[in-house]
This record gives sequence, structure tokens and C-alpha cells, in this order.
Amino acid sequence: MRILFSSTPAHGHLLPQLPLARAFRERGDDVVFLTAGGLAPLLAKEGFDLLPAGPTMDVMVEDFTRRTGVLPEGEPAPEVVAELFAGVRVDVTADEALAAARDWRPELIVTELADCVGPLVAAALDVPVANLAYGPALPDVFAAAMEANVASRYAARGITPRPAAHYLDTCPPAMQQDGWQPPAGRLALRPEPHGQTPAGQGSPDPAGSTAPADPERRRPRVLVTFGTVFSAPEVLSPILRELSKEDMELRVTLGLTASAEDFDVDHDRVTFVGFTPLSELLRDTDLVVAHGGAGTTLGTLAAGIPMVIAPQGADQFIQADRVAAAGAGLGLPGGTATPEGVVKAASAVLADQGFRAAARTVADQIAAMPSPAEVAAALAAEPAPVA
Repeated sequence: MRILFSSTPAHGHLLPQLPLARAFRERGDDVVFLTAGGLAPLLAKEGFDLLPAGPTMDVMVEDFTRRTGVLPEGEPAPEVVAELFAGVRVDVTADEALAAARDWRPELIVTELADCVGPLVAAALDVPVANLAYGPALPDVFAAAMEANVASRYAARGITPRPAAHYLDTCPPAMQQDGWQPPAGRLALRPEPHGQTPAGQGSPDPAGSTAPADPERRRPRVLVTFGTVFSAPEVLSPILRELSKEDMELRVTLGLTASAEDFDVDHDRVTFVGFTPLSELLRDTDLVVAHGGAGTTLGTLAAGIPMVIAPQGADQFIQADRVAAAGAGLGLPGGTATPEGVVKAASAVLADQGFRAAARTVADQIAAMPSPAEVAAALAAEPAPVA
């Protein structure tokens, strides 16, 4: 088959698609990604070809702000999400994406939760869509706002919207929204931390195998990672200064552009690491303090490690709420994500083994989900829409 993966141009949106893309490639299928050219270096490292279309996320945000006068920061409103992903991105990407995809002739398009370009391209080309949800389902109010906003973009191009043939659900039951009903075409899909080697190919850390806390080690090891977008030194430095006062071994990810020298902290008490696959960072880790990106959250819980989530924007508030609901950590909503609040929450999670037990339960649920290889085989066997 010829499989096109369409993604919003951001690491947090693209990385959760990679395990399934690898699985298709291992089957011998042709796989290509459709997103901004700025992500070419990442995809090249993974061995995937790219059909470049549209600008990078920072350019999109600038365009959004020029149009609306609003900075998309903090907890997002439905109309902000809809205008950015279903308005601005479609306007500046869809036509270029459609031309590139038409030339490549895909037989199946895999999109992700916030991608409104891939479904439009699929409808224009009469190709089935599999929509990958990287975490809990998008609340109805957000989904409705995006659908309403993108409708005019379909109409302007004479395209009729069509429902996704498949909903690829990476969310374990313990984290799903209360009262959620699975849509038609749902296929569970096991999420994997970025960088994990597929099972059976020599991976030292398959899902759920990360070592638990070592009771003989005096200082707990805490990973602090705020992803590639929200890891600004001015945000993290106050949190790190407070955490470094505690009896913890701290490792901190730098994101894509910062250096260790940018952080105003005691460098004797904090170890910084550059962009590193999450699967490597999780080894022998007792607690993850994070912003709540979907890939980071599900990857951490797949390893049975509890979390403290200090959400900064996007869907991170949803992740924080669902991790807390599962008992696998603490979320800090609203104005509680202060440095002092983070330290208090981290100390509480480390002191209570109930959080680790709940994280282990979530990890067991994730391990029981169908693997990317199994889902790829199912999609290849039935690429057409299902009832």
C-alpha cells in the first residue's frame, strides 16, 4: 500500500505517528509524510520521505496573531483552537498539500487529532482516512468548533467532507474522558515512547519495562521535560531552582534551541540533556515532571512511571486532568503550577507508592493494547471505510 501520514508541523503532533509509520514500512508498504519542510531533518533521521507543504508552526502562530490579535497561550478556548488548526493552517497549507498528495497518489491517509489538512486532502482524492488520537478524545466543544470552522474551506474548494474510516485510539481506559463512547471504526493502538525499538528487534526497554524506583538509592531520580515548545528557560528556571533544593537527582531536557547556560540554576545540582528519545530518558526514573504533552504523558505512563503535570497550553490541561483522574500522578491546573506547587506535588507523588501503583495499572492497560504492527496489518487488510 501507499500510506501518507499527514501532521500538524510540530514534534508533539508528529512523533506519536512514528511507531505506526515504522510498522507500515516494516510490512513493505510505501510511507511518506505530509507536513512542513522544517521537519525534514527529524524525518530524515527516521528514514522517511517528506512531501513538504505549508509553513512551520511558529509562522502559523504569527499569522494567527496578525489575524486575530490574540496570542494562543495558556489554556485554550475552542474558538482559538479552531481558528489556528482548522482556519489558519488550512488556509496556508491545504492547496500545496493537495497538489503534492495528488501527485503521490496515496491509498490511505493517516492523520492526527489536530490535523485538518489531511482529511480535506483525503476527501478531495476519495481516499480513506485513519485518524490517530494521541491521548484522550478531544472534548465535543473543541471538535464541533473545528468542524464548523473548516467547513467553509471545504466549500471554497468544492469538496464534501467525509467521516474518518478509522479512529486509532492510543488512550488507555483509565485515562479516557468520563462518559466517552467509542466512535465507529475504532481501533485501539498501543502508544510507545519516542525512540523505542519495536518489540522483537532488540529493544532493551519495551513498553512497561522501565525499572521501578530503587529502594536502596537514597535520592530519587526526577526527569523534568517540557517538550520542544514549552521548555523556555524563563519558565523552567524558577521550577528547577525550587526542585534543586530538595533531595532529588534532577535531569532536565533542553528542548530544541536552549543551552544549559541559559538556565539560572545551580548547575551542580541539575543535569541537562539535549533532544533525546523519551525511551532513553525514562530508564531508571522515579518521577517525571512535565508540561503534559500527549507523547510525553503516554510514553511515561507506558513505562509505569508516575507524573506531575504543570500544563502550559494546548491539550496539556486535558492530560493533567486525566492523569490525576487515573491516580497516576498529580495535575496542577489554573494558577497552581507555581514552582512551589510543583515541588509540593513532586514530593507528594514520591512519598506515596499509590501513585506508582496506579501508573503501573495504566502501563498494564497500554501493554495489552494492539501493537502498531497489528494495527498496520488490520488497516492494510481493510483500508476502505467501515460501517
